[in-house]
Amino acid sequence: MVQSVELLFDEATDVAVRAEWQRLWDAGMPSRTRVRAESNRPHITLFVARHIPTEIDELLGRRIATPSFHIRLGGLVMFGGRHVTLSRLVVPSKALLSLHRSVFDLAEHATEVTPHIRPGEWTPHVTLARRLPADQIPEAARLLDGGDIVGRASVVRRWDGDAKREWVVTAPP
Repeated sequence: MVQSVELLFDEATDVAVRAEWQRLWDAGMPSRTRVRAESNRPHITLFVARHIPTEIDELLGRRIATPSFHIRLGGLVMFGGRHVTLSRLVVPSKALLSLHRSVFDLAEHATEVTPHIRPGEWTPHVTLARRLPADQIPEAARLLDGGDIVGRASVVRRWDGDAKREWVVTAPP
């Protein structure tokens, strides 16, 4: 498993993404709705590693300000081949890129950092479905053709995939 640092959204943006998850699910397609855990929230992953030590958590809590900036979720992007991860691209803003850089700089010495999370290699996105068969991509795109989702960043959380535990590292706005 992995551990991560993630950016969560305001309530309206969270609801809008969950509605997209539900549209896919209602059409019989894979969707993040399948995961029923309370911790399953729409988010942007800012950092991923095999293990993030406690001292990095403490640094994140002291040095990362509560995010309060606009987020625009744009077009669809697919990662993979025969089965894809379907996501919405996040339009990078100066505030988002600055937050990502700050988190990366504080956490880069964690264990087994995922290479694609490094500044300059990172593709900010919000996952809608995993293991979507390639032949369902056209229908999924049709279902999700409602334009961009515009909202706000809310808090930064930590996720520990081994312990299945989450906690907020910035104060809510």
